[in-house]
Amino acid sequence: MKASEITKSISTLVEQKIPTFLWGAPGIGKSSIIKEIAKSKEVAFIDLRLALMDPTDLKGIPFYDKETHSALWAPPAFLPRDGKGILFLDELNVAPPALQASAYQLILDRAVGEYKLPDGWAIVAAGNRQTDRGVTYKMPAPLANRFVHFEMEVDSDDWREWAYQNGIDPRLIAFLGYRKEALFNFDPKSDEKSFATPRSWEYVDKILKSSIESSLLLDSICGAVGKEVGVDFVSFLKVAQKLPDVDAILEGKSYQYSDEVDTLYVLSSMLVAGVLQNKEYLDNVLHYTLNLQSEFAVLIVQDLQRSGVDMQMSQAFDLWVEKFAYLLA
Repeated sequence: MKASEITKSISTLVEQKIPTFLWGAPGIGKSSIIKEIAKSKEVAFIDLRLALMDPTDLKGIPFYDKETHSALWAPPAFLPRDGKGILFLDELNVAPPALQASAYQLILDRAVGEYKLPDGWAIVAAGNRQTDRGVTYKMPAPLANRFVHFEMEVDSDDWREWAYQNGIDPRLIAFLGYRKEALFNFDPKSDEKSFATPRSWEYVDKILKSSIESSLLLDSICGAVGKEVGVDFVSFLKVAQKLPDVDAILEGKSYQYSDEVDTLYVLSSMLVAGVLQNKEYLDNVLHYTLNLQSEFAVLIVQDLQRSGVDMQMSQAFDLWVEKFAYLLA
């Protein structure tokens, strides 16, 4: 399932307090999705890594109660006491069987030892697949049966929408539109330490926005996404130097064009990013696309629509529809 579909599904099940498990390859944004769901619902979020604990950590520490002359368990402070939220058991299948057994009671009964999970809290877990060559333990069937399972796949259109919303460098968005297969090239059979994933491309965005010396840029990017893809991306960055004046286009002062495909990908992403920053540029960009190669005119409008830009009241959009509607049929 795509990230957008998983977000809708898990968000609904969280409301019903149905335990869910999200499977997927490393670095594709599983934990980020659950954080965003909690943020959108304005509820608390606790990320619990069972693999870093001992079996007794989840149940708590026993102590002697003088009044009842019995041993009780003091629940750990990291478990929620009240309110609403999502208890996220990340990398649950990395935890050894003894810890998974401790989690079983929490997931099944919403309680462990003397502790009871508040009614306003939902449990969501995530983990890598056994085929990803990570350190994982097979999940016991009774535990697996307590979850609704989803498997996440990488979708370039979903990522592109997320990238615009989160201010990712337009040149990076353009490259991954031009080379969609470069968004995710994880090979579990490969011994390469670095490989391209949505997470590692987010690192590249931060590298581009840092003050790193230009002489170190290539090695840093290759260290994040791998040498082959890193070299291709750095070469692609040089395309930005051939761009028409983007600011002049956004302000409606220039109608320079290019016939180079890679340049048009960068230009399209820069124009979309410009409109998302300032909606007043919309009409200027739509007028500009009327004489742009049709493929990129459609790409720009589709990206703006996915990002929630309303064009229905724009006279320029009426002209655009009149010219390009046949491509949308």
